[in-house]
Amino acid sequence: MPLEIVRNDITKMSVDAIVNAAKESLLGGGGVDGCIHRAAGPELLAECRTLGGCKTGDAKITKAYRLPCKYVVHTVGPVWQGGKYGEREKLVSCYRTSLALAKEHGCETVAFPLISSGVFGYPKDQALRVAVDTIVEFLMENDMTVYIVIFDRAAYQISGKLFSDIAEYIDDHYVDAHTDSRRERLYRLRRLEMEESLACEKSAAPCAPVAVGAAGGRLDDLLNDLDAGFSETLLMLIDRTGKKDSEIYKKANVDRKLFSKIRNNPDYKPSKTTAIAFAVALELDLEETRDFIARAGFALSRSSKFDVIVEYFIKQKKYDIFEINEALFAFDQSLLGA
Repeated sequence: MPLEIVRNDITKMSVDAIVNAAKESLLGGGGVDGCIHRAAGPELLAECRTLGGCKTGDAKITKAYRLPCKYVVHTVGPVWQGGKYGEREKLVSCYRTSLALAKEHGCETVAFPLISSGVFGYPKDQALRVAVDTIVEFLMENDMTVYIVIFDRAAYQISGKLFSDIAEYIDDHYVDAHTDSRRERLYRLRRLEMEESLACEKSAAPCAPVAVGAAGGRLDDLLNDLDAGFSETLLMLIDRTGKKDSEIYKKANVDRKLFSKIRNNPDYKPSKTTAIAFAVALELDLEETRDFIARAGFALSRSSKFDVIVEYFIKQKKYDIFEINEALFAFDQSLLGA
């Protein structure tokens, strides 16, 4: 997927470039900076000595030497001083200049740490928001895969209110795998009735009429066409929005190559995370989402925390897939997208 949050050691990322949260001297230090210099070897420090330092918000690029990537982009983040001294603008500049340098050097994959969120003291939830917003803005105009690399749980934090709201929603709606809610039973029954109805229409034998609930009529006539598969339905729904294909697949955190496969193969079967990502990008409501992903063979279940979290955002009409992924990562769930 174009933007992914991963838990890993950034010095072990096999990408075209990793980004170093450096000091202005570019001569190494603690935290991520020290780890990158140690893993790259003394040759990195020798090259950095020739660069003449780097201003806050700017970036410079070097070879990667003993690291498994091609380049190291060194950027200097702001020290947090309460947010009244242009810290956000400087942090945005770190991401923009780093991405521009990576693009200039032909990089297709780039891994970032959460810049300034360590010893520089930038609040972790705000640092994450700046990182995601700035990277997404870049990806809307460029084809690149970008990773935000989190070393451990202590280094990652979403908004405290969002976390508590989702946790409360999970407590209220999540049921364990052995509990079958009435809603889930009715939903599976409805899907079964729809499948049986379709089977009857295709067979020569007469069949008794099957009553389908009101939710079966969602998405106007598009989702009433039971013969339409996932790919065909997706393309019809995109046409209905009047938006370009690229607007939808980028909003779904899906790359161009995968979307091309879906477009060119009427029988394509996506993963559940991809199917739901497109439902979010299309801003479908909950019942529309259920109907849509059922065409790929999936359902939403109250016995899955992943599904419950997705349900929370759809019910709140919050369709920012990157915010959803931030929350899914915070609860150790799979992310939406390819």
